[in-house]
Amino acid sequence: MRTRDGSEQAGTPEPGEPEGELSGVGAVRVGGPERPGPDDADGRGPGRGRRIDWRRVLLPALVVLASLFVVLPVAGGLSSKLGSVTENDQAAFLPDSAESTRSLAFETQFAGAQDIPALIVWERAEGLTPADLAGVAEAAGRLTAVEGAAGPASPPIPSADGQAVQVVVPLPGDNTAFETLPGIVERVTEAARVEGLPSYVTGPGGQFADFAAAFEGIDTNLLFTTVGVVFVILLLIYRSPVFLPVLMAAGLALTLAQAVVYLLARNGVLTVDGQSQGILSVLVLGAGTDYALLLISRFKEQLHREDSWSVAMRSALKGAVPPIVASGATVILGLLCLLLSDLNSNTSLGPVGAIGIACAVLAMIVFLPALLMVFGRYWFFPFVPRHDDVVSHERGVWGRVAALVGRRARVVGAVTALALTGLALFTTQLEATGLTTAEQFTTDVDSVQGQDVLARHYPAGTGVPVSVIGGKAQAQQLLGLVEEVPGVAQASLTPEGPPGRSGAPGGSAGPPKVVDDKVQVLAVLEVPSDSPEAEATVLRLRSAVDAVGTDVLVGGGTAVAKDIKTESARDTRVIIPAILLVILLVLVVLLRAVVAPLLLVATVVLSFLATLGVCALVFEHVFGFAGADPSFPLFTFVFLVALGIDYNIFLMTRVREEARHHSTQVATLKGLAVTGGVITSAGVVLAATFSALGVLPLVPFAELGFAVAFGVLLDTLIVRSLLVPALVHQLGDRVWWPGTPLRTSGAEPEGASVPMAAPR
Repeated sequence: MRTRDGSEQAGTPEPGEPEGELSGVGAVRVGGPERPGPDDADGRGPGRGRRIDWRRVLLPALVVLASLFVVLPVAGGLSSKLGSVTENDQAAFLPDSAESTRSLAFETQFAGAQDIPALIVWERAEGLTPADLAGVAEAAGRLTAVEGAAGPASPPIPSADGQAVQVVVPLPGDNTAFETLPGIVERVTEAARVEGLPSYVTGPGGQFADFAAAFEGIDTNLLFTTVGVVFVILLLIYRSPVFLPVLMAAGLALTLAQAVVYLLARNGVLTVDGQSQGILSVLVLGAGTDYALLLISRFKEQLHREDSWSVAMRSALKGAVPPIVASGATVILGLLCLLLSDLNSNTSLGPVGAIGIACAVLAMIVFLPALLMVFGRYWFFPFVPRHDDVVSHERGVWGRVAALVGRRARVVGAVTALALTGLALFTTQLEATGLTTAEQFTTDVDSVQGQDVLARHYPAGTGVPVSVIGGKAQAQQLLGLVEEVPGVAQASLTPEGPPGRSGAPGGSAGPPKVVDDKVQVLAVLEVPSDSPEAEATVLRLRSAVDAVGTDVLVGGGTAVAKDIKTESARDTRVIIPAILLVILLVLVVLLRAVVAPLLLVATVVLSFLATLGVCALVFEHVFGFAGADPSFPLFTFVFLVALGIDYNIFLMTRVREEARHHSTQVATLKGLAVTGGVITSAGVVLAATFSALGVLPLVPFAELGFAVAFGVLLDTLIVRSLLVPALVHQLGDRVWWPGTPLRTSGAEPEGASVPMAAPR
């Protein structure tokens, strides 16, 4: 039956009305006999003799045409240029206050141009022959003439054991390096070939090129994989052409977001790196599809209740827009909390992601409804929803899940909470202390193999020296202190004349170069520059040089990595509480309650900790990863909590809506049954899109993709489906404290009996 305002109310079924599985949950017929309407103008019932009012289709069609032929071409031209403004230099992401950042300003003056050294190493285990050395000398000549190199190659530098020889080739380190280095390194590799003698291109130049090559898949493999996954899942969900407007709206949202981000990055408003660029596409496609599923679910529901699809769309928007906007606002505010980070890479990811979510919300509440209005109910062909006033999607598995929660709320809540707590205990096993360069790739790359060869015959830190910059009056004292620090293989003052090649052994002698009354000591470490032992050596160096003066700066690649880890730990301590506070405030405003928001935030945090516990087990025992990046817990938290709260918002806004007509217990079960299908579908789509990050051959992306995908499924299938409904069901009206739901007359009072599943 219907209340005076036209909303559905539980009660005694009218004659011929099908009996549902739960009161107010099962399939019910609402309203009286079918009546003629704008889509049934001749009164012969739905689907027969229907005339379409084209005036109601014209405006949406104009919106669609303007979007496709005006907005999309302009935005598409700008979005294609996003890769040209990405910045992937680690040092560029540190705050100005970091010691390695302050050191970098002097390092570039001592080294001249910002070259990135590529180290080419040849090895013969039984010892190099005269023919080998002659071949290397010829290769060194070819390397000097390689197109794109930043300068001539160094002379060959034999190892002390006579089994290896290396040549240093400077590569350009300007802002175009991320795009140009892979091609230059290919030419270097070809020029370095010596018949019968294996060669490897390694060092910072080789490693940078391998990372750049891995990120080349962001614009192609990652995007196509994500779109393909969304296409398949939507096709399985709807089995009708309605997936087309979803994909079109998601594509428009992504194009628009990339265009806005490009314009801001080009004008220096924000910094974009490969990580932000990749996550943007996944985030927009995943979240945008979630919002689309919610709108389409409401639209399909209303098509059963209304004979006019324009009226059905207005009703659908009235029900879907508030949770979509609230969800988008929650994610946007959560992402913007990354602005509190001291790392520019994090502060850029926040606005980039927020722009993506804003574009997704805009596309799904403006473009998608207009596109759906063009063909209305016929988008669902061959399963066209007819005006029969039957809400059939409330039956089935989610009606049975709701019945289970209604019968065993206390048991369901206790079991799921204990299970999640048990998984969360494994969080202590997660090693998020960082990964070496070799550990960051999921495939074998040339630079990693070359680094192993280099470490066997030269000091392991060759190629990435530590830079120590102090006053020229203390030059010899500073050099002596550095040489005595444990872990330093050799140290030398940077000489006047042509700049040395970034720590290659055998640098030229001569008076030290002086810049602003300062000198530079380059320290080559005994251990690989990206190892924890190297970072410990940097800390010892910083402590030792304090004896010379507190203004002495210790920088270089290892120091940059150490400072990034320090800042990441600080960001985790600051940003996570900020995100929790922001989400809590948004939920308080949305639900007009305190208890419900606290409950939802607590369950999502428990889900996050359980996800980290599972990741600790899977990363070590299934994938064999060596650990995780220090930023992994923070990024996982941002996406899981900000996105995971979406599903609770979708559920609880519907529960509050139903609580106007039912007791909180029945409203909870009805909300679960009604939203179960769409929220589960949305969770599967979002999990699948983030799992697409695994196509990139980089461990940090694979880990983040798995964590978010698993965490979203955990939120969708366990937390939102069982834990939250069970807890809300037990609390009843107390969940809305300090307010109370405003119920229409005739609604069940608090404490009314909750019907069980109808016998079959």
